[in-house]
Amino acid sequence: MDYTYKYNYASPDWYNLLKEFAKKNKQFATDAERFLWDQIRSSQLGIKFNRQYIIGDYIVDFVCLEKKLIIEVDGGYHSEYEQIQKDEQRTERLERMGFTVVRFTNEEILSDTKNVIDKINNNVFK
Repeated sequence: MDYTYKYNYASPDWYNLLKEFAKKNKQFATDAERFLWDQIRSSQLGIKFNRQYIIGDYIVDFVCLEKKLIIEVDGGYHSEYEQIQKDEQRTERLERMGFTVVRFTNEEILSDTKNVIDKINNNVFK
């Protein structure tokens, strides 16, 4: 069955499962995800972000719905060939829904925070 996605609608058969995964992802966030959330939460950049948000059949790490900006935080397994392919397909699908997707590694977030925030701001205020 083909679903027409709006930015916040998952297919009915996936929604409850995704909701549970999102809840667990919030509880067991990586150090990099927690650190970045502390930098962007509460409209600190002048816009509101949500975390572990369901878009289509995906859970994105962070999203600013107003600017249609998604931030993904990639751990080590994202450098494996199969995961790279999945991430590219996911990014393409989210971009077809009208979003801009920006990806950062855990290491970037923890060691080069200023550059990460600058890149986010560049996407927010372009």
